[in-house]
Amino acid sequence: MSNRMESRAGEPLKPMQRPEGNGSRDREAARGPGLNEATVQQIYAELLRRIGEDPERDGLIETPRRMAEAMAFLTRGYRQTVKDVLHGALFDVDYDEMVMVRDIEVYSMCEHHLLPFFGKAHIAYIPSGKVVGLSKLPRMVDVFSRRLQVQERLTQQIAEAVEDSIHPQGVGVVIEAQHLCMMMRGVEKQSSLTVTSSMRGVFKTQQQTRNEFLSLVHAQK
Repeated sequence: MSNRMESRAGEPLKPMQRPEGNGSRDREAARGPGLNEATVQQIYAELLRRIGEDPERDGLIETPRRMAEAMAFLTRGYRQTVKDVLHGALFDVDYDEMVMVRDIEVYSMCEHHLLPFFGKAHIAYIPSGKVVGLSKLPRMVDVFSRRLQVQERLTQQIAEAVEDSIHPQGVGVVIEAQHLCMMMRGVEKQSSLTVTSSMRGVFKTQQQTRNEFLSLVHAQK
């Protein structure tokens, strides 16, 4: 199987060489000008060749383009910020009871194997004079889930974003997800569910508040 990559039709790209020295400059030089100039679509075409496929056969001709577009969509969170999605949807409200949005769909990519994990996020907070538009909580989830992730960090990032945006008395986030890296490879456990939580403020310091949140998470649907 050929180790060449093609930057343009019929033009080979230089394969990556192992650097002889140390440091980022050596690693950058090792990539070679051919690889630096290759598009994501061209790299996916080479990936298909490396696994033994022909990217020019009928069913795969458009696959490198589709793969590049899909990866751009699945990682669009790198090009978004919480401020972008809030659009100023913060409101002064005299309300100090729990606000919760449950069963927010989560789709993300495990950074270890680039395989999806998916499930539900549950977010609650107790306002301190300010609330956020309800639709903005799912949008916050997408900002961080549409990146290469681990579930633990994703949970913390969502909680921190809510905390930093409206400075509530407390925030609670629970994510329940299934990971294809455990289901279709490795241990191949189809029924496993990973649960992570992040508790801030009164959700961490007051057991009654935390228990109320968790009971709402697990209430019959």
